[in-house]
Amino acid sequence: MAVMMISKLRMTKVLKQRVITAVILLVALIAATTQLTSFYFSLFIAGVVLVAAWEWAGLISSDKNIAKFPYLASIAAMLVGCFFLLGISPDAQNIDGFRASFILFLGLLFWLLSLFFLAGYPENSSLWNDESKIALMGVLVLMPTFAGVVVLKYLLPSGYLVLALVILVAAVDVGAYFVGVNFGTRKLAANLSPKKSWEGVWGGAFVCLLVAALFVWILHHNLQPLSFIQITALLALSVGITFFSVVGDLIESMLKRNCGVKDSGTMLPGHGGVLDRVDGLVAATPLFVLTVMLVLDSEFQVSL
Repeated sequence: MAVMMISKLRMTKVLKQRVITAVILLVALIAATTQLTSFYFSLFIAGVVLVAAWEWAGLISSDKNIAKFPYLASIAAMLVGCFFLLGISPDAQNIDGFRASFILFLGLLFWLLSLFFLAGYPENSSLWNDESKIALMGVLVLMPTFAGVVVLKYLLPSGYLVLALVILVAAVDVGAYFVGVNFGTRKLAANLSPKKSWEGVWGGAFVCLLVAALFVWILHHNLQPLSFIQITALLALSVGITFFSVVGDLIESMLKRNCGVKDSGTMLPGHGGVLDRVDGLVAATPLFVLTVMLVLDSEFQVSL
């Protein structure tokens, strides 16, 4: 009885931590996304990427003594390069969409390639389990995420496109969790994440589609009338978001298992690290942003 009470108290404490952290993160995200100018928002996202890069450095090797600062410095230098490459400055009203598309396309290719890592895990670990390769994977994950989120902010300075992406990915997580817990029976990837199920994936896809339909309705009636093709493409995008969100989650689980760690970090009480919170987001960003740029480029201002 005493053990059960202690266990319940611990669960209550963890749940409280998770809720408090989630509320703080949500308020900070909304404030930064809607109140900061595009340039200062870019600086904010660069800071988040650097935190994620620090955590990724910890996933490169199971060796706890691996030097993280050189990797962090490399990512920082690339971020500075992105500011110049995309034309991000305090006075810029738009950025170079063509160059951003190239970065996003590289990210999309990586996430498609990562399917082969997952399909053959753990037998094919020798193909990717190398420090230099995992370090490169981090670049192909983090830099497209930075470019994509910044593009969304410049496309619509109000920040609503950024929030739409975050909410759609969160919808996948929420739907997958509740459907998986209550109806999940068929394991999705038992070797990587035993709790995930195919039923959870379908639940996440359904909730994401509902949220996408709401966003499309708001966009169509309040910002710009959309054609049938545009509406269809944006609704179909929910399937892609679900797919890549799951892939991103599984890839991070794969890397954490490879290093023998439960979480990517300890910065967020009750949640683990930053990467633990954005694993689905970083994977969904390239497809989401490329689709928005392709489908809505006439509705928003972007320099192509």
